[in-house]
Amino acid sequence: MRPGARSIVFCRRGLFAGCAAVLPSRVARAEWPERSVTLLVCFPPGGATDVLARLIAPPLGEALGKPVVVENRGGAGGNIGMGAAARAQPDGHTLLVTSSAFVVNPSLYRSIPYDPFRDFAPITTLGASPNVIAVPADSPIRDFAQLLAEARARPDALNYASPGAGTTPHLAMEIIKIRAGIAIQHVPFSGAGPATQAALAGTVQAISAAQGSIAPQLRSGQLRPLAQTGKRRVPDLPDTPTLEELGIRDAESETFLALFAPAATPAAIVARLARDTLAILGRAAIQERFRVAGAPVVADGPAGLRDRVAREVPLWRDVIREARITVE
Repeated sequence: MRPGARSIVFCRRGLFAGCAAVLPSRVARAEWPERSVTLLVCFPPGGATDVLARLIAPPLGEALGKPVVVENRGGAGGNIGMGAAARAQPDGHTLLVTSSAFVVNPSLYRSIPYDPFRDFAPITTLGASPNVIAVPADSPIRDFAQLLAEARARPDALNYASPGAGTTPHLAMEIIKIRAGIAIQHVPFSGAGPATQAALAGTVQAISAAQGSIAPQLRSGQLRPLAQTGKRRVPDLPDTPTLEELGIRDAESETFLALFAPAATPAAIVARLARDTLAILGRAAIQERFRVAGAPVVADGPAGLRDRVAREVPLWRDVIREARITVE
């Protein structure tokens, strides 16, 4: 081979190698998603987090051109699922759907498997709902005033279920206990679904849960709402008073549901997910389904969700300290 020809071959080989080094990342971004996308829900089936994930999964799959599947990985107040999502490959194929536990658990547990600021890239809040204090339909307790009277007359004789220690429904009831000066035993469950079943079975006498988690039971009359923790009455519970109306001040709270990606997920993928999810949340049919589920749409995008996390982590830290709540 002539010297000139050899140098041309080497040059072409070098050019090919250089192109090969550049192409994979571009191709990977262009081909995403390469397979199905998993929405990892950090609570068992049946609760508001699970319901909202299953509402957005089909239209998100249509938008992405690949199936979007829901995987429930509950336990430890959501920590197991959130830890698994934090350790997942940051390639856009595993996302986290979580609740307010995301901002509560860092102050509640001595050790958690994720950092709310460093381990996740926010995509958007999906929805939010007030917490509801309710009793089974056959309960002799007819209203919130009677619940307080019973609790004062028989300290620690009553009990209530929550979706788990440190969830906002749990903290909502603990703040009520502090403000009203009552003693009611807390019975934590591994999610809203199991807590609701316990209330319906009469295993517990009351339940504190996000409106969205028990919306079907409230509509059917299986559970009777006594109070809700929002700033104002909500359309689907027009006869259920707020705590402020009932004389319990400075006790407002809500449970939000949100979508995150592992922190190192490429920015282009996060932006695509945010754009497609916000478009889905903007559909009238989706908004109606969220409303019926008891968690009206809150489509605030990456910046809004980032601000929410920055605001609520210290907020719930202060509440946990005031209520002296600890979880081993």
